[in-house]
Amino acid sequence: MAVVFAYITTPSEAEADRIGRALVEERLAACVNILPGMRSIYRWQGRVEQAAEAVLIAKTRADRFTALSARVRELHPYELPCITALRVEAGDAAYLDWIRHESLPLSSPG
Repeated sequence: MAVVFAYITTPSEAEADRIGRALVEERLAACVNILPGMRSIYRWQGRVEQAAEAVLIAKTRADRFTALSARVRELHPYELPCITALRVEAGDAAYLDWIRHESLPLSSPG
């Protein structure tokens, strides 16, 4: 099973922490990294905007991304949150196996 890193932007470190904790507790992600202090410049509703944000990188199985994305949309305060999947092409085999195992639903046989 392929592994993806979900790249998600949030309006604050606190929001990233709240969303990230839910994803790990619900086994939608094995791990999240929170990178505060990001600055975004973007076009929204015909205007160029700028905002301070935090990045959340959630590590999960590719087959869990749809559920992860749906849960982020439920928890996220933005009307249109950035939620993207970046496929991991290579990595330490034991680490990737850990991600696969820790992001399985509890009822899954493995």
